[in-house]
Amino acid sequence: MYRRVTLSRVLGVSALLLLLFVLLCLAALCLGAIHIAPADVVESIAAVLSGNASVPSENELILFSVRLPRIIFAGIVGASLSLGGVVFQALLRNPLADPYVLGISGGSALGAIIGIVLGAGSFYLGVPFLAFCGALTTVFLVFIVAGGSRGLLLDNSLLLAGVVVNAFFSAAILFALSIVNSMELHSISFWLMGDLSSAASKEIAVSALCLFAGFVLLYAQARKLNLMVQGEETALQLGVNVQGTKYILLIVTSLITAVAVSLAGIIGFVGIMVPHMMRLVFGSDHRLLLPAAALFGASFLVVADTVARILLAPAELPVGVITALCGAPYFIFLMRRKGRG
Repeated sequence: MYRRVTLSRVLGVSALLLLLFVLLCLAALCLGAIHIAPADVVESIAAVLSGNASVPSENELILFSVRLPRIIFAGIVGASLSLGGVVFQALLRNPLADPYVLGISGGSALGAIIGIVLGAGSFYLGVPFLAFCGALTTVFLVFIVAGGSRGLLLDNSLLLAGVVVNAFFSAAILFALSIVNSMELHSISFWLMGDLSSAASKEIAVSALCLFAGFVLLYAQARKLNLMVQGEETALQLGVNVQGTKYILLIVTSLITAVAVSLAGIIGFVGIMVPHMMRLVFGSDHRLLLPAAALFGASFLVVADTVARILLAPAELPVGVITALCGAPYFIFLMRRKGRG
């Protein structure tokens, strides 16, 4: 049973979460190896927005050339991973499911490693493109292994197929790591743990466009997703093309997740924690859950990345380390709760 969800409630909750995201972004702009006072941040932003900025100061270079692109990128990746978690948990009816269950992270990682080894990093979007190809290959393999080609796409089959394909790619990654040189090993290892430091404007634009298009497509399926969570037979009786809707949701979600992973590396547990937390607060109606999870997921990853930047400053931790430290205990909590349920 869903709580009553109206358009005004969706807009109100979204506005509050958007305000939270903006405030956290402003705080993140202040924090780093070099601390910048909030008043200076506000003054610099006002100068840029009013067109009065002349020769940029050192603080402005740090703010607008280093921190702001990274914060925006973190928000986009956090929103993408959270949307993926919402849809996969609903499709598989399992609160422990997230984009990584279907092996997308493993496929992307393997594609990126191949790109680094082959020198694709010298080309614009070379490594992310190969990582994206790896993710698409994963989606195709999961479809085939789960029986999708025969029209027998089942929830448990998808879950098991994802585990099997992910295990295969993990083995391939370990093999690749064992044969690369030390420089490549460092680059690959950092990417595997989640790296938001290499965000460039063109990559941010690509990921933002994919996120926006993906969100629109997923939100258009929110009512069908609500019915499918109640049971496929119920959805069928109410006129939902269950198999067709599954394909649409799986493909769109896989694509936006793959783009995020291919550009930022493997950042685990965001897709598990954020959807579950938003479901507890706002209920399970996907007309509200989808925007809430996207906005809160963006805020969560901005905070996690800020902690990763300042914890051992001037050195940086991969953001995946922070999300794993938060997510592992939460995952155990969900497992115990599901076991008692």
